[in-house]
Amino acid sequence: MEDAFAKCHPIINFIFFIGAIIMGMIFVHPLFLLISILTSALYYLLLVGKYGWKFLFFILVAFLALSVLNPIINTRGDTVLFTYLNNRRFTLEALLYGIATAGMFVSVLLWFACYNRIMTSDKFIYLFGSYVPALSLILSMVLRLVPNFKMKTATIIGARRCVGKYPKSSIQKEKIQHSIEVLNVLTSWALEGAVITADSMKSRGYGSGERSRYSSYRLNKSDAITFVSMLLGLILVICGALAGGTHFSFYPISVRFKASWYTIISVIGYIIFLLTPSAIHIKESITWHILRSRI
Repeated sequence: MEDAFAKCHPIINFIFFIGAIIMGMIFVHPLFLLISILTSALYYLLLVGKYGWKFLFFILVAFLALSVLNPIINTRGDTVLFTYLNNRRFTLEALLYGIATAGMFVSVLLWFACYNRIMTSDKFIYLFGSYVPALSLILSMVLRLVPNFKMKTATIIGARRCVGKYPKSSIQKEKIQHSIEVLNVLTSWALEGAVITADSMKSRGYGSGERSRYSSYRLNKSDAITFVSMLLGLILVICGALAGGTHFSFYPISVRFKASWYTIISVIGYIIFLLTPSAIHIKESITWHILRSRI
């Protein structure tokens, strides 16, 4: 079943992901980081399904590695947990700041993974094609480059396996030769594709006049409800942030967590905003299963 949030107007999708990614990079408050990680992981699993657990495992490994890396490099903080290597200090504050930095990195990475599945090239061109046509074209081609290369690589390897040219032994020399031949075919395909694309664009008159476009995207009632929900969450977050509800300091003394009413308001708004796509997906899924059970 197609994701329900992906059916929303592209401007709704774009505003959400820009807001989620920017706020994920700005807020270092533990509550906001935890909310961002959980909601991004939930939405990614809703999009990918059970196959997303493998990616989340690698995300967890990266999170643990980054968390420990900061206190090894940074010795700031007053609460010393232990010393190592010529009395270098391993402090609690540096560890907590490392966890926060790793959480920020992980949440933004997950939101970008969701972005790549929702914001397709046609949506991006629809939003920016009239304003910066050359840039939007380049970005759309770059964004689809890696997925296309992955699919073509799988096709090439499958074809070589069918004709018996896939390395059957564990000899390193054969594996390297196989990889070089796959890369050679992939490069030839990419160059040929670039020439075909250029010829096609030239024959269609690209750049010879004002660019026209076709779009089937229309704002409807559900888009308006989604936008109002997101706007409500953003207003609560901004109001709480302006009052200091999102501020959190790790240095120079031990962290002491104090939740004010402004923090609670911001947290509620943040949850409303980030849970919007997941709530729409779950609601659509429940509706679909109910209608299917009646057949």
